[in-house]
Parts: sequence; structure tokens; C-alpha cells
Amino acid sequence: MKPGARNLITDVPGLVVGNAQDAALKSGATVLSAASPFVASVHVMGGAPGTRETDLLAPDKSVPAVDALVLSGGSAYGLDACSGVMDGLRDRGRGFRLGAAVIPIVPGAILFDLLNGGNKDWRENPYRALGRAALDAASEDFAIGTAGAGAGALSAMHKGGLGSASLVLEDGTCTGALVAANPMGSVTTPGNRHFWAAPFEIGGEFGGLGPDPAAGLGRTLQSRRIQSMQDRTQERANTTIAIVATDAALTKAQCQRMAVAAHDGIARAILPCHSPFDGDLVFALSTGTRPLSDPDRSPGEIGHAAALCLSRAIARAIYHATPEPGDTLPCWTQDNP
Repeated sequence: MKPGARNLITDVPGLVVGNAQDAALKSGATVLSAASPFVASVHVMGGAPGTRETDLLAPDKSVPAVDALVLSGGSAYGLDACSGVMDGLRDRGRGFRLGAAVIPIVPGAILFDLLNGGNKDWRENPYRALGRAALDAASEDFAIGTAGAGAGALSAMHKGGLGSASLVLEDGTCTGALVAANPMGSVTTPGNRHFWAAPFEIGGEFGGLGPDPAAGLGRTLQSRRIQSMQDRTQERANTTIAIVATDAALTKAQCQRMAVAAHDGIARAILPCHSPFDGDLVFALSTGTRPLSDPDRSPGEIGHAAALCLSRAIARAIYHATPEPGDTLPCWTQDNP
């Protein structure tokens, strides 16, 4: 397996991603869409999720495909980013048709960034406009780090951010991940230098420092960062929200299993994760343009690749975060110049 040409989720043919953010707000939204509807499902493992339209993605529900997926900051306010995306898709004539009605299907998830130092004293919810702007900006190339839904994200010890990564399997199947990383847990080992995801890094994509030679369970449990996280859980909520994608022709049920497998990527990159204070969630989608080379084995390999992509995407999100006025936490690059 090797990364795609961009090392972004848009290496999956047909996908586009758009970001919109407000520097004063310290928040934003990210939209993933495609030229035609795609099969999607979801799996939630965090204790504090914020979602819209996710019930539709269960394998037993009747909606066969969706038009876009949204990741947003703003806590519950950010769910309105989906409304802006719906407005834009409706203007394009996209959506489920029932008689004369056109209804874009746009599931979404949010992270909590209301206490990150940005100006949240708005008179009108800004996220509908951010969602529409992100849709209008969608393309195969997009920014990661302090961008889109990751613009105001925080982790335990560093600024969080938006990350993405991809892998091409030996049979040509492409898999990718997109994540807004705002976890309660830490993405780095004690010392703030080495990433937990380091064993899965490809080509120095997040610094090339390798695994921490001193890391171990005892040292991890005793580290000051864990106490710091626990002390701050009353001050802010958290969440890592992600999308994994493939061009392999998966069913809705197989997409759900892909989402389940991809959560391993969160567990390998963030310590701790899936806590009562996080809303950890993974959407999984299939564009369905490539037949499965081996119907028995391929879904499992694709799920494994999705988890690897997600671990790398989380580390890349923090690695590419950039400092801005009013930040409450340093960037990884500031701790590791």
C-alpha cells in the first residue's frame, strides 16, 4: 500500500472537499461531496456526540445514498452548517426527489470549540453560511491543519486541526480519511514530540521522528498530560469526527463495518479516546466505482486501510496546525521548532 497522489481523501476518484473558516470566530466547517450520491454509514463510539441525519445511515434504513457529509465546529450550533449545504445542493438540483420536492440528504457531525478563545458573541448563527461557503469551495485540493472544521480544534496539549491521508491497495482500490481532530486525549507521547501514530507514518508526512523510544504503559499512565486532561474536562468538551472513503463497491452494511474498523485508527493515534467527554464518530462512504477484487477478503482489507489512513490523518492534522492570535494552546511546530 502507498499514499495516493495528493495524500488526501480526494485521491478517491470523484470526491471533493471544501473548507470555510472564520479566524475571529476560531471555527469553521468542512464539506465532502461528489458528482453523484454515494452510499454511506456511520459508527459512534464517543459518549458525547452531536449529529444530524445519522439514523438514516443505519443499514436497515431506507435512504440508499447521501449527497454530502459535513464536519463542523460550533457544538450544536454547528449542525446548522448542514442547512447551508442543503441550500447549495438544492440550488444545483441535487437531492432525493419525491414528486416536485427535491431534498438533499446531508448528514453531519460537530465538535465542541466554543471555549477556544474565539469570538462567539454572534447575533446570528454563522454556521449556515460557513456550510454554504465550504460547499462552494469544494475541490480535489484543500487545506489541512488550521482549516475548515479544524480551525478551532484543540487536543490535550496542542492545537488540533483538520487532517487527511490516503492509501492505494495492491489491487488499485483507493481508501482515504478526513478528520477534524479535537480530542480530550493527546496525539503525542510524554514530552510532546513523538506522535502515537508514528508506527504508521509514511515518508515523513508528520515529521518523520519515528516512535518514542521511551514510551511505555507505565510512563503513559504517570504522565502529567493525563492529569492535565482530566483537570480540563470540566472546562471544555471534545470530539474527533472523521470520514473514511473508498471507491470499492461496498454495501451500506459493509460501509458500517468500515466505519467500525476505522475507529481503530483513532485508538492508535489518540490516548485516551472514546471517552464520555468525546463525541468520537466515523462516517464511511463508498463511491462504488470499482468492483471488489475479492468479495470475501476485500472489505476487511479496506477497513484496515481506512484505520491506517485515519491514524495518519489525525497526526497530520496536529502537525500542520498553524499559530494564530488568541490561541489557548501551542501548535506542535511551536513545541518542536
